[in-house]
Amino acid sequence: MKLTSLSLLCAAALALPAAAAFAHDAQDAPADAAAAKANPFTATEVARFNEPWAMTFLPNGRLLVTEKRGQLKVLTIGGSAQTITGVPAVAYGGQGGLGDVILHPQFASNNLVYISYAEKGTTSGTAGATVARAKLTLTSTGGSLSNLQVLWRQPKVTGSNHYGHRLAFGPDHKLWITSSERQKFDPAQDLNSPLGKVIRLNDDGSVPTDNPFYNRGGVAATVWSYGHRNLLGIAFDAQNKLWIHEMGPAGGDELNLIERGSNYGWPVVSQGDHYDGTPIPRHSTRPDLNAPEAWWTPVIAPAGFVIYSGTRFPAWVGSGLIGGLASQALVRVKFNGNTAAEAERYPMGKRIREVEQGPNGDVWLLEDGTNARLLRLTPI
Repeated sequence: MKLTSLSLLCAAALALPAAAAFAHDAQDAPADAAAAKANPFTATEVARFNEPWAMTFLPNGRLLVTEKRGQLKVLTIGGSAQTITGVPAVAYGGQGGLGDVILHPQFASNNLVYISYAEKGTTSGTAGATVARAKLTLTSTGGSLSNLQVLWRQPKVTGSNHYGHRLAFGPDHKLWITSSERQKFDPAQDLNSPLGKVIRLNDDGSVPTDNPFYNRGGVAATVWSYGHRNLLGIAFDAQNKLWIHEMGPAGGDELNLIERGSNYGWPVVSQGDHYDGTPIPRHSTRPDLNAPEAWWTPVIAPAGFVIYSGTRFPAWVGSGLIGGLASQALVRVKFNGNTAAEAERYPMGKRIREVEQGPNGDVWLLEDGTNARLLRLTPI
């Protein structure tokens, strides 16, 4: 794959201080330099949430929003946020808590939703990402989850960062899970560990027989790709290609085209270095490992990802829209076949945690942190 440094092509990114490379998870991450032209949209505040992490639209136009402390909210069309009960207990702290929420492809007939969350282990100080599904029942005052069924778990390890646990259903109606490496490094290269992997399951949690390592059995049978670090965005394009972005260490955030059974190199190679300054060999030193289609140094700290297919922003059709934490921006990526490059960066003045496309083609953003705004972007 072709390796492209977006940051070296972007003068605005180069204007960031060097400290930005270390600001992936810091709450006081520096803002990105101002864009050269005005944003092509108006951002309107719709509601506020406490540490929101993900959102997804229901067929009736209402919006489900997760909050890290373990709250699942439904936003009415009128803009009132109501509570969904029945959410399991979460391991809150660091990057842990309630994570993603998506709908089953046949939600209209089965009312199934899928959630991810950090779950405490039996040993003090341990936790792991968990994925479950449940039936959603809505009421006039909110709603509830019932018949919760756990489908997948990471092992319980120490630490409170790098869970990943982004979810998506592909065009094959398989369940795709990003499983980050929990800052444990080497397990990303071990097919017998789910850490640092893209996981592919059937909608009921069973293992598809056409997975690349199915015949090895065990954890390996669930793996689609490996050698990943901290994967916080997943989306399929119109050609059914799977794209995932992941946070690098000190520099080297990546956008990867995910290929069946491929090794993406972490922690053997990276476009960044360790936080203590220890260098990591670059992807160019290991052509046998899958290099990113695009990468960023200084980092953007990507979070949330959608490939736009609406009609409200014609210039964005087919583009990837990525939320930026350290960059405090909405980053638009343009695809050309199997290649990708940053096209534009829209400063938002706040850390952007999540991006979603609305039913009518508007773009919705969730800011990060407490008292965070839900923003609706409409074209000017």
